[in-house]
Amino acid sequence: MGRKILLDKINVPGIKSYEVYRREGGYASVEKALKMTPEAIIEEVKASGLRGRGGAGFPVGMKWSFIDKKSGKPRHLVCNADESEPGTFKDRYLMEYIPHLLIEGMITSSIALEANLSYIYIRGEYMWVYKILERAIQEAYAAGWLGKNIQGSGFDLDLYVHCGAGAYICGEETALIESLEGKRGNPRLKPPFPAISGLWANPTVVNNVESIAAVPWIINNSGADYAAIGIGRSTGTKLISASGNIKKPGVYEIELGISVEEFINSDEYCGGMETDRPLKALVPGGSSVPILPAHLIYKTANGDDRLMTYESLSDGGFATGSMLGSGGFIVYDDRACIVRNTWNFARFYHHESCGQCTPCREGTGWLEKVLWRIENGEGREEDIELLWSIQSKIEGNTICPLGDAASWPVAAAIRHFREEFEYHVRFPEKIKNRDHFTHEPFEKVRHLVAPQTV
Repeated sequence: MGRKILLDKINVPGIKSYEVYRREGGYASVEKALKMTPEAIIEEVKASGLRGRGGAGFPVGMKWSFIDKKSGKPRHLVCNADESEPGTFKDRYLMEYIPHLLIEGMITSSIALEANLSYIYIRGEYMWVYKILERAIQEAYAAGWLGKNIQGSGFDLDLYVHCGAGAYICGEETALIESLEGKRGNPRLKPPFPAISGLWANPTVVNNVESIAAVPWIINNSGADYAAIGIGRSTGTKLISASGNIKKPGVYEIELGISVEEFINSDEYCGGMETDRPLKALVPGGSSVPILPAHLIYKTANGDDRLMTYESLSDGGFATGSMLGSGGFIVYDDRACIVRNTWNFARFYHHESCGQCTPCREGTGWLEKVLWRIENGEGREEDIELLWSIQSKIEGNTICPLGDAASWPVAAAIRHFREEFEYHVRFPEKIKNRDHFTHEPFEKVRHLVAPQTV
């Protein structure tokens, strides 16, 4: 059994309530942090090697150390609970079933940042989770962990939950800040970065739910103990949202460094493929990361075991690798239609583009339109090259990463499954008459069209 840090107490009866959470050792990290200097807390988080669990994987302690403490302005901690990445649902699981863990992490982290006003920004569709968090926060206030003079320490902290309106773009930290200020959630140009000028132009740190929830364990134990879990620069544990054609979909906590093969096939985790159909493809980190074909899922291009780490999943760059991202792990068997799947992702990104940047505003619409045409048996030979051209002109040309998130799935799908796109174009009648949710087994498609690469 792998080590559990975040989900260790999740099945304790009544763990949602303050009384049970406290009885199980809850808020001990706050007691310890109140006796430490903010710098010492930050150094422990740095030593842990904890990387942001929202997708980017930037070291949390380093991010904290960037916050401006010289300006004299108020500082803020904002938790990004706007979990919007298709295929990702692990933050919701934490907030729903053990809300006090996040609240404890927010308090401990706020002490480190010397922030006296902090926020949890939650997506509006999580209204039932919002109510759970509000109830837990009121319990924390009543017990003296929030408000004025916390536990007689002289440290003040107010914590609020703010509901978004269901905009994927607000998962980007500056768009989230804009929304929190009551404005349209458009990303800001950087610099200045939020650590210098964030919420209300004050120094601000934005961290993901899972990242903040890991802080109590680090402070209660040590950064060194956390760094001893995992492998290399991928330290600690990671929550994975597993879905698709597997026997046991759900949220799993893994020690970083186990193999992808073990994660898919072990009874402890996904339990293997849903049926006896062979594995065809994998999206390892949510819809925005490149899809991997079967021959690159268990082994890297060099023949090494593919591991559940930031480094191993990206081995070889996007030509042969992908990203751990937010941990939205989607498994496909050989009946999956890659063209339809890519069109579905493109449809999402077109809908969620804020429209601020021309390449993203126009390009995501073109991607959706061309993919729809191919998927519905109306594609043209030149459409595949057109898709490649469009995505290449979006990537790297937008203020925020949504443009990249829209282009990477398209590029990877064409790179690894070009034959399937050609099949759609060359055999339109087969496409029009088929069940749109399935595809002929991919090996049959490969025999019908000559494989090409980009």
